[in-house]
Amino acid sequence: MGLWSALELKKQRPSLSITILERNTTPLGASTRNAGFACFGSLTELLSDEASMGTHRMLEILEARYKGIEKIKSYFSGATIQYDPCGGFEAIPASHETAAHLDDHIQYLNQLLSPITNLDQTFTNQTAQMRQIGLKNFDHLVGNMLEAGIHSGKLVNALSKLVIENGVTILYGLEVKEWYSNQNGVQVQTKNGLTLSGQQLISCVNGFTQELMPSLHIVPARGQIIVSNTFEHLPMKGTFHFDEGFYYWRNLDNRILIGGARNLDFEEEETTDLSGTEKIRTHLLAFLREHIVTEEKIEIAQYWSGIMGFTPTKEPLTEQIAPNTFAAIACNGMGVALTPVIAEKLAKMVIANV
Repeated sequence: MGLWSALELKKQRPSLSITILERNTTPLGASTRNAGFACFGSLTELLSDEASMGTHRMLEILEARYKGIEKIKSYFSGATIQYDPCGGFEAIPASHETAAHLDDHIQYLNQLLSPITNLDQTFTNQTAQMRQIGLKNFDHLVGNMLEAGIHSGKLVNALSKLVIENGVTILYGLEVKEWYSNQNGVQVQTKNGLTLSGQQLISCVNGFTQELMPSLHIVPARGQIIVSNTFEHLPMKGTFHFDEGFYYWRNLDNRILIGGARNLDFEEEETTDLSGTEKIRTHLLAFLREHIVTEEKIEIAQYWSGIMGFTPTKEPLTEQIAPNTFAAIACNGMGVALTPVIAEKLAKMVIANV
């Protein structure tokens, strides 16, 4: 969010002096420690969002995701960020409310999305191909033409290089302790005793927002991820979702990356602790063993966690919260796709306040 915001501000007002403060040697929230999805969205997730926020707002956010992915592709080559337009799938159990009339739901969403995607069939019923795709022990499978894989670390590296080339300064290893603002400007106090002054402040710390801006009520959500051993033969290719997006997995060449399952214990996973738990790692491994078609062993070779940020409404938050102070909490688990577009709105707000 911070990188896209700085880039957009420079695009709209090249004369601005912009400094990004990053408390780590590299971003360690959800920017680099995620599962590498382009974040278009799955069928049941979109239907769930429609039920909670209404059709119009769901489509607005979906369009922002779509435009965000297109914007990323316009800035960086597929090779630079390992963008893989492999498509995606969502596994749906017979017990889910969409299962009984799945084709009707597919047709309904395709018609809603067509003006945005220019596709007649964004979603398709792929249940008959489930075993061929490399999955088992699911009841239904929905294909999604617009989901993709992406290397989040390479995207952050490419973005960082681009903003620096555009005259933005990035200071690493500076953790903000507190901030002050008034009509004349802002001051930021770092934990190592350094004080920085500026005309305006933008907070883009997402899941860590509560530490600096508790009034916004942003809930941290830990996303735990494991990566499997390498397979001699892995028929499963693409990106996959299950349980309205709470489970997500994809192939990394001949390995499998899987994340999620925080709905096993929402309270425990509402944390900024990056350590992760054996409970969820074991559960994700068992999930793979139950649902991936292979005769080979499946073991955990690597694991990590990232911290997402959720607003109470699951809608992006971009607003002025104090004099000369703004916050951009764009993610709700979809930051890869949303941040490029949210940055455009944020930049206009900030420049109007200059």
